[in-house]
Amino acid sequence: MAELVRNDRKTIFGWAMYDWANSAFSVTMGAIVAAFFSSVIVGDEGWNGLSAETIWAWVISGGSTVLFLMMPILGAVADHTSSKRRFLRTSALAGAVFVLVAPFVPDGAVPWFILVVLVAHIGFVASNVFYDAFLPGLTTEDTIDRVSSKGFAYGYVGGGLYLVLALGLLLASGEGGLTGLSSSGAARLAIFGSGVWWAGFALYALRYLPETGEALPLPPRYRHFRPWRAYTAIGFGRTLVTIRKLRGFPQLLLFVAAFIFYNDGTQTVIYISGSYAADTLDLDITVITLAFLLVQFVAFGGALFFGVMAERIGPKRAILWSIVVWALVSAGAYFLPAGQALPFFLAAVIIGWVLGGIQALSRSLYATMIPEGSEAEFFGFYSVFSKFSAIWGPLVFGIVSNVYGSGRPAILSIVVFFVVGGVLLAKVDVDEARAARSRWEAH
Repeated sequence: MAELVRNDRKTIFGWAMYDWANSAFSVTMGAIVAAFFSSVIVGDEGWNGLSAETIWAWVISGGSTVLFLMMPILGAVADHTSSKRRFLRTSALAGAVFVLVAPFVPDGAVPWFILVVLVAHIGFVASNVFYDAFLPGLTTEDTIDRVSSKGFAYGYVGGGLYLVLALGLLLASGEGGLTGLSSSGAARLAIFGSGVWWAGFALYALRYLPETGEALPLPPRYRHFRPWRAYTAIGFGRTLVTIRKLRGFPQLLLFVAAFIFYNDGTQTVIYISGSYAADTLDLDITVITLAFLLVQFVAFGGALFFGVMAERIGPKRAILWSIVVWALVSAGAYFLPAGQALPFFLAAVIIGWVLGGIQALSRSLYATMIPEGSEAEFFGFYSVFSKFSAIWGPLVFGIVSNVYGSGRPAILSIVVFFVVGGVLLAKVDVDEARAARSRWEAH
């Protein structure tokens, strides 16, 4: 075990590099996997009477439900055992292995593809719980916004560079292509490569992140249990205690409520846009991948811009501005013409600019409002809030698109989540929430 040195450049570099590592999977999930699922695994005829767009929306919603149940337990166990680094490594490598398996699922094997992608996604989100939990210990209050933004910026560049490689592969494949691969074969290879990228750079990043703290002994009443059962009981117990305590911290709860709504809108747009572009806008995988590439590189500048903006006007106001833009873009997506790439590219640029701001600043603002010493537990809750919110947007999108037979009415439902989230966030007293941290132990 070692003691983390706050604001250490090498440690922060290693921490940010994990975002570089896993972003290859996250962008491939949105840009390639969703479109590949729609066009190859499901196909134009659909599956059991459902369109690929509807199925994908419900897959995201179902996966978020599983993660909603898992994350607080993992976070609490990581705090109790002081094993954030070990949990990060295990979950990241497990997720990457299932990404490597996904390209070998045959056409039409919808249930198998869904299962493999869900397990990979669970590994991705679980690893982010432990990754996020490092943030408060790496920084001080005056640097946390900038470091959080730096992590996302690294992610956007890393994911963007991988998409450049994937896009080159897609453009050089297909009929008359240089690689000799079919378009679906190239997509399969691009998915496989994202798993290699994730695993390789994760191992590199972990070299710079020490395990910190000391593991606590098991309470006497759990010592006769098997380890997995003991830690599960501890996790549930700590989770229930935290839930009871949170009732006495209304401003933190209000932020959580706001986050649930506006993050629901954000996550739905991120995960549904590839399927929406393929099914509703009739765009091919190459165009969709290029749009996601634009998002990645624009988001790099956007994350840094909003980090500076937060220092000048405060993270809360910066997030509110971002929410306004998100709502306008979501409403505008209803009017995007089918078969035309340029309007879709324009929407991608706008989304890229505000994506980094809402993600990085929400994370850092939350980190300044939680008690020290329970970071993994509370970032487990943060991930729970994220996954809980991600249940409802895709679920509503899937229902509306299935009822109307089109994703256009469904995309308008997302605007409601941004409006409600923005109104609730405007009511949060950030100073009061931060001051309440000193009362946590006494509560």
